[in-house]
Amino acid sequence: MSSILDLEIFVRTADSGSISAAARALELTPAAASIALKRLETRLGIRLFARSTRSMRLTEEGRRYLESVRLALATLAEGEQALKQQTEGLSGVLQLAAPSDFGRNVLLPWLDGFKREHPHIQLQLLLNDRHADLFRETVDVALRFGVPSDSTLVALPILPEHRRVACASHAYLERHGTPQNPAELSEHSALLYLRNGRPYNTWRFHREDETVEVEVRGDYLSDDGEVARRWALAGHGIAYKAWLDVAEDVRAGRLLTLFDDWLGESVPFNLLCPHRVQVSERVKVLQAFLRERCEALRR
Repeated sequence: MSSILDLEIFVRTADSGSISAAARALELTPAAASIALKRLETRLGIRLFARSTRSMRLTEEGRRYLESVRLALATLAEGEQALKQQTEGLSGVLQLAAPSDFGRNVLLPWLDGFKREHPHIQLQLLLNDRHADLFRETVDVALRFGVPSDSTLVALPILPEHRRVACASHAYLERHGTPQNPAELSEHSALLYLRNGRPYNTWRFHREDETVEVEVRGDYLSDDGEVARRWALAGHGIAYKAWLDVAEDVRAGRLLTLFDDWLGESVPFNLLCPHRVQVSERVKVLQAFLRERCEALRR
């Protein structure tokens, strides 16, 4: 059985391409790090690195082994963190990306409560409607509406049965009338926002075995989903928003939902992680916390 230190030296050497750099990071001598790598290769009976006088690179066997070692070390670290948290509570940095509207108007006050329950967690929040690249950006997890386009991401469900709703203010409906079915939306002012750089102007509705797609138009377009909600509150038109974004407005009577006998587009709400090993105890607790609160808003 290889020692944890041998495995850590292997990973750091693979990441840096240098035994000396790995040794410095672990406060060892280069000779000690080199001996550890040779010991690991001897035990495995394979060459992990192809070496030359100027460089070293992973062999094909080394690349395959590296992923397993990363997973093992991450699992050990998570186990140590879980033991520590049993006595000290949750701690560490939690980097979270979220949609702008939900983030500002719903998530922020919820996170205040989460922080009170777990005061040692350091929260870092990124709010925008652009999907953060979880493999490149400094984000641990992201809240997203809809089915993940990247099948390699790990989706932790928050509210699987979640949909968009068409809604408007009393003032707008009094001035322009209330549409009785989705087809009539084409006669109204739609409040549009960009999705993936394009106006989201095809609104879908479903009832039993009937599906309707309506091409809508309007004089208001924004790259921020929260702006569409504010325009709806101001009476400028009809918005097609995720239910969680407008649930409090509907319950408070600021907005009215339209044709409730039709179901809007399905947009499952998930917490996404780039890899299973990043589903830390902090992330699991956040998932449970958010599920409880989103369930309370379920339509």
